[in-house]
Amino acid sequence: MSNETKNENIEQVEAGGADMPVRFDTKIAVLLRDDLETWQRLNVTAFLVSGLGTALPEVVGEPYQDADGTPYLPMFRQPVLVFEGGKEAVTAAHERAVRRGLPTAVFTSDLFGTGHDRANRAAVAAVGKDQLDLVGIAVHGPRNSVDKVLKGARMHR
Repeated sequence: MSNETKNENIEQVEAGGADMPVRFDTKIAVLLRDDLETWQRLNVTAFLVSGLGTALPEVVGEPYQDADGTPYLPMFRQPVLVFEGGKEAVTAAHERAVRRGLPTAVFTSDLFGTGHDRANRAAVAAVGKDQLDLVGIAVHGPRNSVDKVLKGARMHR
């Protein structure tokens, strides 16, 4: 998101108050394979969005603080939408995201058997992009581009 877009969104909130809905020009979306166990869905989602937050600092807001002054970590500035689909839908979305050059995080089935970051990266590096056994992807970009990437997926239930 450009600084200009960020400023427009901040101004919308400030002008309308904190309860005023904001329509973001970008979208953060996670697409999960629909055959995952519940614990796997949660784990994959957490890993995938961590990649977006670290690579795209503009999607992260300011730190939080409660009324007592206790500090909390910042979170994304906008909602994260979670979708699901079959293996073919995830594979097709990955191909479209890569083709469009959108920032994308991947989680493959091999990562369920690794125990640390170096092993995770080695597992992904060992397979060509068209042969990855994807169980989930996260993507960020302009709303219409992300919508096109996710064509055929449905909101997670």
